[in-house]
Parts: sequence; C-alpha cells; structure tokens
Amino acid sequence: MSRVGKKPILIPVEVKAILAEEVLVVSGPRGELRFKMPEEIQAEIKDNQIFFTTKSREGKRKLTSNQAKKVISCWGLARSITANLIEGVVNGYQKKLAIEGLGYRAQVEDGDLILSVGFSHPLRVKKIEGIEFVVEKNIISVSGIDKNLVGQAAASIRRLRVPDAYKAKGIRYAGEVIKKKAGKKAGTVTK
Repeated sequence: MSRVGKKPILIPVEVKAILAEEVLVVSGPRGELRFKMPEEIQAEIKDNQIFFTTKSREGKRKLTSNQAKKVISCWGLARSITANLIEGVVNGYQKKLAIEGLGYRAQVEDGDLILSVGFSHPLRVKKIEGIEFVVEKNIISVSGIDKNLVGQAAASIRRLRVPDAYKAKGIRYAGEVIKKKAGKKAGTVTK
C-alpha cells in the first residue's frame, strides 16, 4: 500500500477537474493543466474528491516484487502530481534566484531575461510559455502554474553561472547557503 497514494485529494470550489480517457484535466483561476495517468493507476472523482487506486489484475499473472514496487511508486507519484496541479491552478508556484557579483545584473526585455554575469556578452534566456520572469534589484522571480516547469526554468538559469566556491559570485537560489573555501594562504618560511 502506498501511504501517499491512498490519501484522497479535496478539490477546491474554484477548481474544475475532469477525468476523460486516463487524462486528468484540472482548470482553475490561473489556467488549465493536464496529466496522463500511468497505465497501472486508476483515478476516480467522487463527492468533490479524487481517489487513486491500482487497477485490479484479476485473472492475470501475479506481479513480481519489482513490478509491485513500481506500481506502488506510480500510485504515490500520480497522487502527488495531481495535488501539485491543483495547487498550481489555484496559487501558482514561484522560485527566486539571487545574483551576486560586481557588475552582475538582470533585466526583462520583451518577456526574455537578459543576464550580465561576467561574460563578454549578455546571456539571453528566451521566454518560456507558461513562465513569467520578474526582476527586482538582484532577485529574479520565476513564476508559473506548472511546478515542474518553474523548477526546470530556475535550474537552467542557475546553471548559466553557478556560484563559485571562493567568492560565491554567480546565480543561486534565494536562501541557498554557499560554503566558501579558503583561498591560498601566503606564508613565510623561516629557517
């Protein structure tokens, strides 16, 4: 049994969920998202709640332990993804990135993110559908309704200039602690 998968999800009043042909469509005030259920998982909408179960395998061969583990993990995964879809269409998701370094800056131009982070040329991050960039001083906010897409966009921006270990210059997540290394120490040799 999956402890996560067996918990039902309560559908908020402002959210509309429809299950058609193994595809769950969730729409809310911020937009609409879709999720295709794994083949071994079955979802059912009853009384303003979504319930998840595994499909019965009556009359078929027994599952091996590896197959059973995969089905149980897909069960919990399907429930978690659905909960994230509902949270996304109601509240949305946001990741913040901080830029540190002398002369490092960011700006938004026509929806694209322009970064000046120590290279000979500015880096341009193209506008991603469903993602919005906002820059305030040295903080970049990446927001949208799809949790996976927001996280991937923030990670790809961070990867453009990972903070170095000596001066901590670069792009990092807001609140991320960079452990600095001690540089070379000049010592005198006495005889």
